[in-house]
Amino acid sequence: MALAHAQRELARFGDRAVLLNANFALCGAVAPAHGFERVDGALLDLGLSSMQLADDERGFSFRAHGDLDMRAGPDAAVRAGELVNGASEAELRRILAEYGEEPEARRVAAAMVRRRAKEPFRFADELGRFVAGVKTRRLTGVDPATRVFQALRIAVNDELDNLRRGLGAMASLLAPRGRLAVISFHSLEDRIVKQYFARESRDCLCPPHLPTCVCGHRAGLRVVARRPVRPTDAETSRNPRARSAVLRIAEKLGR
Repeated sequence: MALAHAQRELARFGDRAVLLNANFALCGAVAPAHGFERVDGALLDLGLSSMQLADDERGFSFRAHGDLDMRAGPDAAVRAGELVNGASEAELRRILAEYGEEPEARRVAAAMVRRRAKEPFRFADELGRFVAGVKTRRLTGVDPATRVFQALRIAVNDELDNLRRGLGAMASLLAPRGRLAVISFHSLEDRIVKQYFARESRDCLCPPHLPTCVCGHRAGLRVVARRPVRPTDAETSRNPRARSAVLRIAEKLGR
């Protein structure tokens, strides 16, 4: 669906636009295979597609009466329903706390295990209503199930590890003075990007107590702006989903 939409939007570029369905973590192999040995710019947009959210059958939204799937693509090994109904209470608690930063991870995980013992969860909106009934804390304007669904989606698609791999792969493709731009939409993603850019813009990663460098690491990137770029009020009024977007940019060193 996304490829068909992109093909219509980019038709004016003719054969300059090469459209592929692949995990961006694999771009170090995929891009050269299609003639992109060195690039002057690369963009990672980590946001969830509006088309995915709108497709009830995908189960991404806590308002969708679709199966608990949440796979970004059919090659993902596990569905969200398998985690919700099969993972141990400890594993569910870890997923909710680590990937969703859910403050009530212990309460929600325990309640999910008790409920599934009687009847398994089947639909996304069913799980959304259940989580809303379990949680005791409420944030104005934020659905109680938001962090839980974020955590499950990240776990299903291994999003954070793919991001770590993708950053290194993208940086390796850059020509000297080429730029890597990353748009993230929550603090876990942004923290990984920020830390990667900071690490790769330093000449030495040794602990400060060592008298001399033994790691041999050399900076490969330059952070273009210390402060991330955020959407303006005008942009968020046109597109409310942009409100949490954070853009960071780094440039490849060398001549």
